[in-house]
Amino acid sequence: MEAYVYEFIGTALIILLGNGVVANTALQKTYAPGAGWIVVTFGWSMAVFVGVYSSAAASGAHLNPAVTLALAYLGKFSWAKAGGYLVAQLAGAFAGAVLVWLTYKKQFDATEDAGAIKACFCTAPAVRSLGWNVLTEAVGTFVLVFGVLHIATPANSLGALDALPVALLVLGIGLSLGGATGYAINPARDLGPRIAHFLLPIGRKGSSDWSYALVPIVGPVLGSALAATAYHFLHAPAA
Repeated sequence: MEAYVYEFIGTALIILLGNGVVANTALQKTYAPGAGWIVVTFGWSMAVFVGVYSSAAASGAHLNPAVTLALAYLGKFSWAKAGGYLVAQLAGAFAGAVLVWLTYKKQFDATEDAGAIKACFCTAPAVRSLGWNVLTEAVGTFVLVFGVLHIATPANSLGALDALPVALLVLGIGLSLGGATGYAINPARDLGPRIAHFLLPIGRKGSSDWSYALVPIVGPVLGSALAATAYHFLHAPAA
């Protein structure tokens, strides 16, 4: 049970700090309005560092269904536990989004731009083209999962600081690949906060854009499957 609790906590921390940096830059009446993409990507990478650092010892710090599914496919994680991990990750993402809303409640109240409000919860494409958006998310998630699979058992461990390479990996993805779709690269990260956006009593919040919601689910799942397949092929024992 402890592992599920820490998957919940770790994912909630990622969303609290990750969507928190978006809120700090996107909402009105904050100290960092319009701080820009560099601040957002660094904020998200630090969010991942805190989430992974906090939960790695107890749960392995998957914090992402794409990672859980890849590890289960490769036999590095039990399928029997996978369902519980996915539920914990989705619930943690929802809880983290609610905490962002509570933290910035007065700023949400002061903001009239529905797009800025939604950006504090879930992703949206810079150019809407669902097939290409899925491809973008798949590519980003491939890089994430392929990297994580090699970081998970490093030859030279950094101990607790093994969270740092994962954070730098997410930073690189955000800086290089994130501008097209906002780089969800994590189905729970997008779906949990999107549900929160739909349910929370936020004035002038506009649509939750459910017509786009499958993109940050399908793309990461495809990217994860491709990364796991590539890893398996490259590391399969010689006949």
